[in-house]
Amino acid sequence: MAKNTRAIMVGCGGMSGAWLGPISGMDDIEIVALVDVVEKAARQRAEDFNIKDALIGTKLKSVLAQVEADVVFDCSIPEAHTDVTVTALRAGCHVLGEKPMADSMANARRSVRAAEKAYRIYAVIQNRRYDESMRRLRRMISSKAVGALTTVNCDFYIGAHFGGFRDHMQHVLLLDMAIHTFDQARMLSGADPVSVYCREWNPAGSWYDHDASAIAIFEMSDGLVFTYRGSWCAEGLNTSWESDWRFIGTRGTITWDGDGSIRAQLPQKRAGLTSPPRDLAIPQMRKRDRVGGHTALIREFVDSVRQGRKPETVCTDNIKSLAMVFAAIDSARKNRPVAVTW
Repeated sequence: MAKNTRAIMVGCGGMSGAWLGPISGMDDIEIVALVDVVEKAARQRAEDFNIKDALIGTKLKSVLAQVEADVVFDCSIPEAHTDVTVTALRAGCHVLGEKPMADSMANARRSVRAAEKAYRIYAVIQNRRYDESMRRLRRMISSKAVGALTTVNCDFYIGAHFGGFRDHMQHVLLLDMAIHTFDQARMLSGADPVSVYCREWNPAGSWYDHDASAIAIFEMSDGLVFTYRGSWCAEGLNTSWESDWRFIGTRGTITWDGDGSIRAQLPQKRAGLTSPPRDLAIPQMRKRDRVGGHTALIREFVDSVRQGRKPETVCTDNIKSLAMVFAAIDSARKNRPVAVTW
């Protein structure tokens, strides 16, 4: 690979700015082409981020035939992710794509097979993994400070008035947001999904056309139970965008408000009906911890490509989080528990 990683950005809508901002500060990444079905959007991004001499195109396959690239950054719409990914992989490029990985499990599996066949890395943006509190929590949970986890509970309640396509989207909460929360649950617990029972509904007073609230109970590996309660039409007393969490272990409990407040307690001694608690010290950040949202994730992906190793959000792992979303939707439709498969 050349000294600089040569990259093509596909999809130049609003989300691409969250990628191009961090990339513009990375001297070893060169954007050699910008691709969008609307040529004007690609040209505008080139102007916005002072990307000079980049090829502007409307079709990835054509652009790949004209420029030499190492990686493709996919910021296209979810319905286009699989075609973009497979096209890039077949051309010999590594791919980092926006979430969700695909618009169906069949397409997600198709992308995984393409990556394996091409011997290339395909990873997915899950920027919330690179939050400072997430890193500290993961280290504390994995250290068994409160014993082995038995239960993880998560609440997400925000009155989100987006307007536009989300107001008319089916499964808007599960498809558009819960992928983040489910992926966080997997990362923090270290467990994989086994089965789920989910209930979706649209509360009275909702400004969404379809179900904007959901409750899901996941059975995870090692007998862990993960519960999710969420709504995008809950006004007042909103949680953070990272949700409100409780982790119950065999010896104690950790809570996280989704912002900066992490607390952990163990019982001091057995005395009567309940035991007086003692607070545990929360791990501090370490220099080697990767934090920083998109910046950290893009940096890790490029470093992984250069070093020939798997990044944290590689497709073979991320497909498990996507499987949780589609299994929850399937359970809600069937009104019964279903297995989570990938």
